[in-house]
Amino acid sequence: MIKLYGIKSCPECSGLYEQVKDDERFEIIDVSQHILLLKEFLSLRDNDAAFDEARKNGYAGLPCFVLEDGSVTFSPEEVGLKSCPLNDEIIERLHKEADELRGTY
Repeated sequence: MIKLYGIKSCPECSGLYEQVKDDERFEIIDVSQHILLLKEFLSLRDNDAAFDEARKNGYAGLPCFVLEDGSVTFSPEEVGLKSCPLNDEIIERLHKEADELRGTY
């Protein structure tokens, strides 16, 4: 089974979630749903060389796929999916949403 690590509020991730729903080849792991899922992902990210570039540039490293052999890819096409690229409008909306959520707890 291919693990898809992501976050529901990420447009790239949610676009992939739509593509794999009801596809038994994929397990969606939304790291925002539980602290243990986040810790599982962070352990992977902090210890797997595939994330070197993400760590170097301060990226989260999501979405990512862990294949059956344990290897990691960031390419939806490598697992038979279509990329969900971000554009300036989506990025601006994400920043606005994040600003609105700050301090609401």
